[in-house]
Amino acid sequence: MDLNKLLNPQSIAVIGASERPGFGLSTCTNLLKSHDTEHIYFVHPKHEYVLGRRCYPDIFQVPEQVDLCVIIVNKNLVAKTLEDAAACGCKAAIVYASGYGETGDKAAEEELRNLSVKLDMAIMGANCAGFMNCTNRVYPFGMLFTSARSGGIAIISQSGKICLNMSQVEYMGFSYLISSGNSTCLLIEDYIEFLIDDEHTKVIGLYMEGIKNPKKFEHVLAQAACKRKPIVILKVGRSEKGSRVAASHTGSLSGSDKAFDAVCKKFGVIRVDDIEELVQMCHILSVISQLPTCSGFAAMCLSGGETGVCADMGAAMGIKYPDFAPETTEHLKRLLPDYATPANPLDMTATLTRDKAKYSEVIETIMDDPNIGMVLCGQTVLPKQETSDAIYTMSEGMVNAASKQKKPIGLINFFNSSRDEVIRKRLEDAGIPLFPAAGEGFKLLRYLNEFREYNWEDRSLSLAIPEMQGGDKEVLGEHSSKQVLKEGGVKVPATILASTREEICKAAEKISYPAVVKIESPDILHKSDIGGVRLNLKNPEELTAACYEVLENARTNCPEAELKGVQIQEMLPAGTEFIIGVNTDPQFGPMIMVGMGGVFVEVFKDIQIYPAPVNRYEASEMLRGLKSYKLLCGYRGSEQADVEALTDLIVQISDFAVKHKNDLLELDLNPVFIHNKGEGVDIADALIIRRKEA
Repeated sequence: MDLNKLLNPQSIAVIGASERPGFGLSTCTNLLKSHDTEHIYFVHPKHEYVLGRRCYPDIFQVPEQVDLCVIIVNKNLVAKTLEDAAACGCKAAIVYASGYGETGDKAAEEELRNLSVKLDMAIMGANCAGFMNCTNRVYPFGMLFTSARSGGIAIISQSGKICLNMSQVEYMGFSYLISSGNSTCLLIEDYIEFLIDDEHTKVIGLYMEGIKNPKKFEHVLAQAACKRKPIVILKVGRSEKGSRVAASHTGSLSGSDKAFDAVCKKFGVIRVDDIEELVQMCHILSVISQLPTCSGFAAMCLSGGETGVCADMGAAMGIKYPDFAPETTEHLKRLLPDYATPANPLDMTATLTRDKAKYSEVIETIMDDPNIGMVLCGQTVLPKQETSDAIYTMSEGMVNAASKQKKPIGLINFFNSSRDEVIRKRLEDAGIPLFPAAGEGFKLLRYLNEFREYNWEDRSLSLAIPEMQGGDKEVLGEHSSKQVLKEGGVKVPATILASTREEICKAAEKISYPAVVKIESPDILHKSDIGGVRLNLKNPEELTAACYEVLENARTNCPEAELKGVQIQEMLPAGTEFIIGVNTDPQFGPMIMVGMGGVFVEVFKDIQIYPAPVNRYEASEMLRGLKSYKLLCGYRGSEQADVEALTDLIVQISDFAVKHKNDLLELDLNPVFIHNKGEGVDIADALIIRRKEA
């Protein structure tokens, strides 16, 4: 299907054109604002004219073959109208009609989808509001708008109202505003793919409610990552309410929204928390001249109060303010008044605000510092600024410094308000974005820095998307789980399964001491809670007694449980306890989890989640993202742990999960004992929940 015919049409027919208030009138009115109205045609069997333009009785009477038909008819007439349009050579359509999948009529949605394939027609909708092509000024949009500036932002939204509201943000400039609606025929992923290659689009912003084609989503995100085209997503549905209750720690800690977060991280997508963040982040990325050159930032303000705000808010958002290099400090001392201290963040005082040359030189001096990747100028731009106000001189200095194209500059405001249009335009034309007030502004700066730090070449840009869904599940006991892992190439401690008195006695003579006894049952997931574990057994007599004890505890506390016997193994040497887990998301596949283990996993919830496959760089990044990572690095004189062995195990478990993506539902390795550097790791406990074989 040709999305160019849809999104860059040379000719358009509005079928159902009308002067009655609603989508028909709005679409006709909007289209008459288009750059070229000569090839726009109105069609309606009952009207001779609409808005003073000739109206044709049907599509067959339109004097030329059109690229796009905007269909404004009742749902029951949509199919026939599409077939007529296709018979006239039309290859694209917008369907406004509702009453499809959003109301539960899946059959009608499937019929529309099949018709799109049959007619080889690119169909936007159903239940959408059309789009605005602001680059070429073509506006087949069903809600009346005043104007939409052209620029580098493309918005794809499942809500037409959000497109309308965005168009009303006067300082934002768009390449496209696309209301995808139900995405019945063309998916959000199709629009992303089109926009990745669009030279006018600098950043793609999405408002979305869900993903219909995970494989296509994976494909387009990988494309965008490799081309370094930023994607900013606001996805609703963060709540876990209504999701299944997971049996394992992993399942309870890595629900579907966390899985989406992890996918965004893998592909370098910026996920924002609200509409304002979506607007501002897209705007910043469309304006900024270049990305920061490194992770060090410098803030320069006019007062101690503003400097303190920058210091605190920046630190809260993980922004690094490195000390200035000695040569930078010396140069700043010559430029600043003697009562100013050249530190980062910098309270430069208001002395230089009337001297644009010196103000520019301060910025350039900081830019030249090798530890600084971006300069932040602190000053609130108010709605109406007088030419005598300091911001006029300061903005000239900023523009002059920006013209050297050394490093990016941003302006941090300290209060939210509308911004003076002259100042805003002057700065943004020079590639200097205006950040909102510091609380939100520094959060956006963190997003920007994370995007700068992302390197797609470090990543395994793929997902292990399952090809099967549904089916009954089965829980494997610890012994069975370890056997499955062993068959998959994962090293597990040797374990003896004993279910009879004779087997227990033989195991007691064979095993080395000290030893451990655990109950083996697929129905008892937390063995220690019911007295199903005995540790540090020193001889055969203690071991034999422990076997009978845990069996009796299991029969008493879990009378309905299936008991397969007891596991007997050597006591593992103590180590730092971690958890490694897998939870297979139905859309995106296995999610690998790592964090502090044992009983602490639920207490601290210090975990990192990442989609399989996971390579060594990604596994190492997961570990470095943990607050408890310090425990592995020789914290306060303790021995350094075997981080390399732990990294290897994470990759092994990822490989296992990818191989079993169609049957593995959940996997818990908890605890995993991490020993001292060079001494490896041990899997102390394992639980597998998988899909039953047919």
